[in-house]
Amino acid sequence: MGLQGFERRLEQLVEGTFGKAFPSGLQPVEVGRKVTRTLDADRTVGVDGVPIAPNNIGVYLAAQDFDRFQDFADALARELAEIAREHARAEGYHFVGPVTVTLVADDDLREGECDVAAEIHEGGQVGSLVLPDGRRIPLGEDPATIGRSPDSTVVIADPRASRRHSEIRPAGRGFLVIDLGSMNGTVVNGAPIKEHVLRDGDEIRIGSTALRFEES
Repeated sequence: MGLQGFERRLEQLVEGTFGKAFPSGLQPVEVGRKVTRTLDADRTVGVDGVPIAPNNIGVYLAAQDFDRFQDFADALARELAEIAREHARAEGYHFVGPVTVTLVADDDLREGECDVAAEIHEGGQVGSLVLPDGRRIPLGEDPATIGRSPDSTVVIADPRASRRHSEIRPAGRGFLVIDLGSMNGTVVNGAPIKEHVLRDGDEIRIGSTALRFEES
């Protein structure tokens, strides 16, 4: 998917093309490239030899450009965070906290210029569930329940799902998915499970509903 998918998703979120919003020549895809280059340049190696990428990302824009796309700044920040996650997965980088992107107006930049700075901010366990419609449910220290019950963390309107179907709990530095004695079972990557230590990209299937676990 990468940067092409990033650009397509942004165009779907905003009526028309981004070129209309960037007469100066600055394009969101170039901002995305700067974000991925910053992750590459500022990564470090953890004590276990795993490359750690910065997760607190600031995108600095000229005041004119910042004002020009203020109406869709939130959508752009979300998509830049997603491109950071995609790049980290592709390169084998890990994060030690949630990925956040903040857009900042910088009076020292000229129209069309952009700068990116990033830092590593620790934030405990890092993970999220990606729903079929693309929404992202962050996972933290509290267990997350999945099922048809309206008080579930993730409510699934699937006739094959139990009211309390499964649960995701923090375990060590990661997360564990546990079937709660459901009628039709919980499946991870095509195999039925009672409990399973989740890894980045695992697919959790409940009935006909597929959820994706991501480490960031």
